[in-house]
Amino acid sequence: MSGDVARARRLLADAERIVVLTGAGVSAESGVPTFRGAGGLWKSHRPEDLATPEAFARDPRLVWEWYASRRSSLAGCEPNDAHRSLALLAFSHDATTLVTQNVDGLHHRAADAVAPEGADPAVAYPLEVHGALHRDRCSLCDRRTQGRTDVDATSEAGIPRCDACSGLLRPDVVWFGEALDAATLGAAFQAAHEAAVCLVVGTSAVVYPAASVPELTLRAGGAVIEVNPEATTLTPYAAVSLRGMAGTLVPQIVPAGVGRVR
Repeated sequence: MSGDVARARRLLADAERIVVLTGAGVSAESGVPTFRGAGGLWKSHRPEDLATPEAFARDPRLVWEWYASRRSSLAGCEPNDAHRSLALLAFSHDATTLVTQNVDGLHHRAADAVAPEGADPAVAYPLEVHGALHRDRCSLCDRRTQGRTDVDATSEAGIPRCDACSGLLRPDVVWFGEALDAATLGAAFQAAHEAAVCLVVGTSAVVYPAASVPELTLRAGGAVIEVNPEATTLTPYAAVSLRGMAGTLVPQIVPAGVGRVR
């Protein structure tokens, strides 16, 4: 075990409160494409055509066609060792809060998969600051439900509607031009302010307001541990900065008693 890995492990083991911020990089090893990296989704699609309220109002069928395709693609992706280890960290350390910028639902699936017998999987569910692709939200009454997997977007008649008010359903993700959920963001910021350690995994930490999470921990006197293949703007401020893939490094630094999932 390298010195940096050992130090990161000690910091997490000794921390009374932990906040974890994850980004697209934690899911890349599961086959989920990133948005801004090479081959990212926005390289082949314009955001204004697919991920804005205006786009949905203009052509809900086109928007659903793309999101239904994304759901289908994600169905073939599985949580990796980083997702599973972070879920186990949340189960074993009562004061751990997971915060994710991802909408892929892999943190949820990892929690469901590794929850100890009798434990509530929701203990390890993350605060999803950008929403979740595995849920639907009514565009009229705002009711949230489990995402439908049988969406037929070949015609407007196939677009799902709310069982409560018959309004058009949309994916429960935050689109460009929309505000993030204030309660979710507030909970993430509170956890960051109270944390002794902020573990940042697979994100360049440049997209605000989520990027404020490690900043708040630093301002409160806490330490930041970074796991990322490349250096970021956060690197100079991190107590430990580990270079490599999340699925390899995260299982090495979780506290004793959690370890790698077999």
